[in-house]
Amino acid sequence: MIEATLPFPRQQDLLVLFGTKDQNLRLLRDQLRVNVTHGDGSLVVRGDEPNVHQATDVLEQLKNIVQRSGELSFEETKRVVDRVTGVFGETMDTEIDVMAASQPIVPRTAGQARYIKAIRENDLVFALGPAGTGKTFLAVALAVEALKHKLIRKIVLVRPAVEAGESLGFLPGDMHAKINPYLRPLLDSLHSMIDFDVIQEYMEKDVIEVVPLAYMRGRTLDEAFIILDEAQNATISQMKMFLTRMGAKSKIVVSGDGTQIDLPKNVRSGLLDATRRLASISGVAAIKLDASDIVRHRLVQEIVDAYEPVDDSARKRKK
Repeated sequence: MIEATLPFPRQQDLLVLFGTKDQNLRLLRDQLRVNVTHGDGSLVVRGDEPNVHQATDVLEQLKNIVQRSGELSFEETKRVVDRVTGVFGETMDTEIDVMAASQPIVPRTAGQARYIKAIRENDLVFALGPAGTGKTFLAVALAVEALKHKLIRKIVLVRPAVEAGESLGFLPGDMHAKINPYLRPLLDSLHSMIDFDVIQEYMEKDVIEVVPLAYMRGRTLDEAFIILDEAQNATISQMKMFLTRMGAKSKIVVSGDGTQIDLPKNVRSGLLDATRRLASISGVAAIKLDASDIVRHRLVQEIVDAYEPVDDSARKRKK
């Protein structure tokens, strides 16, 4: 057990460093397994020698960011911690090569790095996690990359049309118009990676297809990158039907959030069933993302945490 002291003479720098509700400080303590205290214009770090060395390195980098910009996001703190600890490995330096993007697309958390690595190394990948963890966006980015480099001939984006408390029957328009809102998030991801005119051309030529899950029955897709989004709302029979659409030289990514199932209570989720049933098969990977992988607005992570189930022991402590 050793101790290191870092000077932080400006109180406002400490407040920025700690983050909202001390979330940055808690991350340092949890990820680096050190005890961090403050007083008299300094931070004191205690722990095992290698952990303290890593923690002081992280804190020096964060201090420079705060003094340079006057702010520090939770995502930036995670990136610095992961860079110093080597959690990301080589995959963090790998940019996803899409056709058009305003910013480079790279993994921003350790979980996202594992997810990208799994997709590149396996033909079937299941991804479970809450909203904002990049499950759909990164899968679409890798599909676009594969299309650009001619590793595949077709991208197929799929979603089950299951209502989250609403009814399709009350929506205006024909069936295509009724289904379109369910497919919109997939198109939004595409539009950030491929120019609008190119997407239209690809869709007209059937190079990119965005379809409801029910329309997949009876097909076999060769040389395709197939993504099933919101897969927690697929039944077991639908999941079996979907997975068996895979043809030669194809890749499938199945993503969803097991806590947001909109199926009737007596109907089991095909996503949860498939991850258990297929986990031991070679070439199949299951990646679990969590609140630490959320890269949307800071409040999204706190909202997800607030809706997490509280165990009995926690309830008793609160009483």
